This record gives sequence, C-alpha cells and structure tokens, in this order.
Amino acid sequence: MPSNVSESTALKVRIGLGLADFSLSEAKDFWRWIELCESNGVDSFWQTDRIVSEQPFLESMSAMAAVAGATERLKFGMNVTVVTFRDPLVLAKQCATIDFLSNGRLLPAFGVGPAAAPEFRAAHWPTAGRGARADEALELMARLWTGEPVSHQGRFFHFREARISPRPVQDPLPLWIGGSSAAAIRRTARLGTGWLAGIQTPAQVAPVIESIASSAAALGRPIDADHYGAGFAYRFGSWDDSIVERSVRGLARFAPEIDARDYLAIGDAAAIVRRIEEYRSVGVSKFVLRPVADGNRELFDQTSRLIDQVLPLF
Repeated sequence: MPSNVSESTALKVRIGLGLADFSLSEAKDFWRWIELCESNGVDSFWQTDRIVSEQPFLESMSAMAAVAGATERLKFGMNVTVVTFRDPLVLAKQCATIDFLSNGRLLPAFGVGPAAAPEFRAAHWPTAGRGARADEALELMARLWTGEPVSHQGRFFHFREARISPRPVQDPLPLWIGGSSAAAIRRTARLGTGWLAGIQTPAQVAPVIESIASSAAALGRPIDADHYGAGFAYRFGSWDDSIVERSVRGLARFAPEIDARDYLAIGDAAAIVRRIEEYRSVGVSKFVLRPVADGNRELFDQTSRLIDQVLPLF
C-alpha cells in the first residue's frame, strides 16, 4: 500500500463544488452562487470542460478568468480542460495570466479527451495520437511557466525562443492530470503534480492512486500524498426523487460499469460524509462535489445544506 493511502486519515480534506452544464436561469444567478461559495468556506469551484454540446456549458478557461475577478478567496479549477483541443502556448499564457491576476488561486487540471468526445467529430480533429500530442503540450506548458525562453522541435509543436510573462504566482504552477488508463498513469507520474479522478467509485480509484504513487516514486518524483482528488454527485433527498432517477439513467449510459449506489451520495449529510470517507480511505483528500439539482432554487438549497451540514465536519 502506498504511503498516500496509509496517511490518508491525517490529510486535510478540502471540498470544492463543481458545475457541469449551465442549469441556472441567468448569468446573475451564477454570480450569486459563486458568492455563496466564496463567503461560506467552499474550498474551490470546478468547471467541466465542454466546447461542443446541445446543453449550455461555460468554456472552462473563460470561466476561470471571470471567477478570478469576482472572488478574493475561492480557488478554481478545470475538471478537466482537454489540452488536445487547445494550443499549448496560448493555454500556458492563459493559465499564467489567470494565476497572476488571482494571486495564485488557479488549480489547472488537464486531460486528453475520450475518442468519443463530440469535439473531435464536429471539428474534424484527429483522435489518433492525441495522447502523444497532450504529453508534448504539457511538457511545453510546464517549461513556459518558468518564464524562460523555450525552443522546441517536436512531433506536433515547433517553438523558437517562446517566452511568456508575467509568470504564474504559484511556483511551480500545479499541473493536475485526469484519466485512468495506463498511459494516463504514466503521464501523471512523469509530468503531473496531482491527479483528479473522473466518474469513478472509490474501488475504481484505489488501484489508480496506487499505480500513480508507485510509478512516480520509481521515477524519483513522488507526488504529494494530498494531491489526489475525486468527485461525485450528491443530493439531500431520496433515491426516488425524479431528478435522481434521471441521474441514475444518465450514469448508466455514460458509465454502465458503475453501480449508481456506489458512486452517487443520496440521502442526508451522513450519506455524503460516508462517501467522502470511502474515498479518503483509498488516498483521496481533495473533492469536487456536484449538486444534483433542478433549477436555481434547488441548486442554492443543495449548496447551502452542504455548507451547513457537511463542511463543518471537515
């Protein structure tokens, strides 16, 4: 068992909140919700990355920049930005700018994107080689964040004395990586400073954390024990609630191998705390919780109840 698992009970739990599609009525409601999080001890806000969709999604980097200007304490991250959809020089500059303007509150997290992602089809972007492209991009971004000139002749990118300024406030800027494939584990161990799980149960997360920890240690760059994160959807309510039933059906389509009762946390505060503790027991200490809510009133109610009944316990 890696040390990050055995030490998990001593690690400080940090709980953030995430949004996927934009279910709020108006932009002003989003800002009211962000203020609720900012003023009541929520650790961080996480925006799902989706460029092409029928449902409304905020673009993740634009959302990070906007939240940076609207808050003073709240941290914020991308869950996760697909690096293969973006130019690494521009993305590195965006991250550096947002971190600089927020005085070091950006939590950048990146992924490769599944082959089935609608962006690949809509924009005629190739899926072949996307892992290698992401690896090259992430390496370049980490070099650019140092503020030193970067020259590079690679398979996908060619830079000559590329340099960005101002540098990020955080030194080094965190580089969290998503994905659970063997390639994602190698990528995290070689390049990452943290790992963020996708839609996975604690039992599915456990072997990934163990593999990343052992692989990173073998490379001589162990990842901090408190840099493993996971997320799940929660609701103060009943499994019979219509919105929960819809969520269960949606989960079955997206991840048929997952039993919803092993992933969602539905019930009272104790049910949510139990799910957090299940993840903690396998080495997770950073959390992105997504309220299962229908409309403005429910979103604010679910968020307020989490703030009042769960956050004080951690």
